Amino acid sequence: MSYVPKLNDYVHWKSDYTDLKGWVYFVDKAYCTIEISVKDKCEENIRDCPIHKKTHCCVVCYPQYWHELEYIKSRDSEDQYKSQPYRYSDP
Repeated sequence: MSYVPKLNDYVHWKSDYTDLKGWVYFVDKAYCTIEISVKDKCEENIRDCPIHKKTHCCVVCYPQYWHELEYIKSRDSEDQYKSQPYRYSDP
């Protein structure tokens, strides 16, 4: 059985076309996203859109490529990920 990504897993995606590491940021049966970088927004951007203070760069990985993902570790979702206060609870 091949690896099935889970939210907050740290993975290495290595193939002939890509070689990257990052956190699984979203998972669905249709695809998952892998967060490969995060950076702070400048003050002007925060002023224009104060609900988001960081820029997240994510790549999409479709299920036919999940066999190329290597599980490295997991993080505690309660400690690392904070949903916006006005949003519904994440599953």
